Amino acid sequence: MLLSDIIASLGVIILLVAFLLNLYKKVKAESRTYTLLNFIGAAMCGVSSYLIRFYPFVVLEGIWAAFALFSFFNVPRGTSGKTK
Repeated sequence: MLLSDIIASLGVIILLVAFLLNLYKKVKAESRTYTLLNFIGAAMCGVSSYLIRFYPFVVLEGIWAAFALFSFFNVPRGTSGKTK
């Protein structure tokens, strides 16, 4: 098994774990955990695609990882509990 196969397999497992955790309501899609799992999984899949020179998937996973990272730092989480 090549290094790219190992990286891709781990990345896909992480993405699927995030999906299943959300599907079974263990984590919310708005949670930092879900977003972080998406970033790590997409980044790993992107790196493995780069290693095998499959550039369309590098673009897809790169955009996925970028949006997940952006969301991790910029999307408001929950409410402050204050009422107006």
